[in-house]
Amino acid sequence: MLGVIVGFILHAVLSGPLPLIGDFIAGLVAGFIAGGGMGRGALAGFLAGILGSLILATLVAIIFPFLLTVVVPPLAPYAPHAGIGLALLVVVLSLKGALIGLVGGVLGAVIRAKS
Repeated sequence: MLGVIVGFILHAVLSGPLPLIGDFIAGLVAGFIAGGGMGRGALAGFLAGILGSLILATLVAIIFPFLLTVVVPPLAPYAPHAGIGLALLVVVLSLKGALIGLVGGVLGAVIRAKS
């Protein structure tokens, strides 16, 4: 669990400035902390990426409709639908980070097993 939390925090901090490398580093650290074999490291890296994408999608689904109604009032009736659609888009595009975190998690678990 600690590996997933630390990986999520690193994923949130590093995925913006370092799009692919940040996801990999977050998965690597999550897998190293989780240890216990490649499967457990992969799961930690993947969950860190998924958790990050779900939290980001929730924020987008909550904030975007509000901003849409403030900036473009005629589109206010469509705001909830736009928020849900944009949140789904964020989740789909964030799966890239989760898959790269999975690879990093496997490598982190292997490094921990070797040391």
